[in-house]
Amino acid sequence: MTQTKATPDIAAGRLSEDAYAENFSDLHPLLEPHEAMVEADRCYFCYDAPCMQACPTSIDIPQFIRQISTDNPTGSAKTIFEQNILGGMCARVCPTETLCEQVCVREVAEGKPVKIGQLQRYATDHYMRENDTTPFERAASTGKRIAVVGAGPAGLSCAHRLAVHGHDVVLFDAKEKAGGLNEFGIASYKSVDNFAAREVEFVLSIGGIELKTGMRLGDNLDLAELRSSYDAVFLSIGLGGVNALGLDGEDKDGSLDAVDYIADLRQANDLSKLPVGRRVVVIGGGMTAVDIAVQTSLLGAEDVTIAYRRGQDRMNASEYEQHLAQTSGVKIMTWAQPKTLVGANGSITAIELERTAEEDGRLVGTGSVVTLPADMVFKAVGQTLVQSDLGDGVALEKGRIVVDENRKTNLADVWAGGDCVLGGEDLTVTAVEDGKIAAESINAALSA
Repeated sequence: MTQTKATPDIAAGRLSEDAYAENFSDLHPLLEPHEAMVEADRCYFCYDAPCMQACPTSIDIPQFIRQISTDNPTGSAKTIFEQNILGGMCARVCPTETLCEQVCVREVAEGKPVKIGQLQRYATDHYMRENDTTPFERAASTGKRIAVVGAGPAGLSCAHRLAVHGHDVVLFDAKEKAGGLNEFGIASYKSVDNFAAREVEFVLSIGGIELKTGMRLGDNLDLAELRSSYDAVFLSIGLGGVNALGLDGEDKDGSLDAVDYIADLRQANDLSKLPVGRRVVVIGGGMTAVDIAVQTSLLGAEDVTIAYRRGQDRMNASEYEQHLAQTSGVKIMTWAQPKTLVGANGSITAIELERTAEEDGRLVGTGSVVTLPADMVFKAVGQTLVQSDLGDGVALEKGRIVVDENRKTNLADVWAGGDCVLGGEDLTVTAVEDGKIAAESINAALSA
């Protein structure tokens, strides 16, 4: 009997129209007013609340929840926006289960925290539905001009705060649409109804911010020229490079970068036109790995596996995200690292994974190999800063930009924040805080 070679099974339109709509509907639908009031009443309104201490942007959580409980969602939203102008998106994507909700007194005592994230969304959605502009007024013009490079969460936060102070901001972004990872990198079921784009318009409504898209540092933007043309520069350029697996066959069809596929999915007008493999393997253990795994499953992939080189307790994805993956039909294989991408006729047909173990704290291969059939293998093993984009002069360490507590670089007129800085976390909320801190520092420097 002749054995035929495996061929990739990649196709679009695996599901019905109704199935796509259901699979990519809102992960956490907006609370109804009665639900919000009941949930707000669960809050103890703690003095020196641990939830507030755990919030990277220091939102006064007891205050905004109290305002909801007194039927004042507008005031609640203003309390949120004072500290986090992107509070609407953060309410959708922030890992509250490892931040504010993890330390909630209700969680500690009962294992059931106040739904802080959903209450935050209730307030901010209410405000954005009723108002076209942010609840801030611009100060008198200072005549100062600041270049903000990168229109993701850090850049938007910085630009808005600078505009409030009366400075003129030019906001540059490499893509044709602003929003950064909020627009291109967030799982679709976490941000529906074009919310990321609507939030960008909300932030820009303050005035004094000119958005220029299709402008990339290292291409048609030069840091030295920006420094000579503007009073200050804020870099929020993210991580434009994608780590490779370093395996033979990585150039075969079916070997894909998770971030690129997620971006295509986020921008797709018709999900039924997006091809997906029947058998998918994802390499990585972070949020991106979970996002691509869950979304390919929701697109109709029948066999989806996340392969991670260490134990499940070491995965960067939160316990909640891991559970979300598993309840979406995704298998998590731990202690396995990619060894070989197997292919035929220029396309991937399988991946060989070597079992791993820890010896004296070091990860080692055991020599035992497992082969998984695969039509698509997604790389979700982290991104890197494209250092050549910066030119000379900016101090770097471990491949990231070095900044002080005010997000200032070694250059007197250059600040930076978000994923691109040393110690930066892959979280929208921490990027927002970076932008806010840098804006206050820039304002102080220009006001001196």
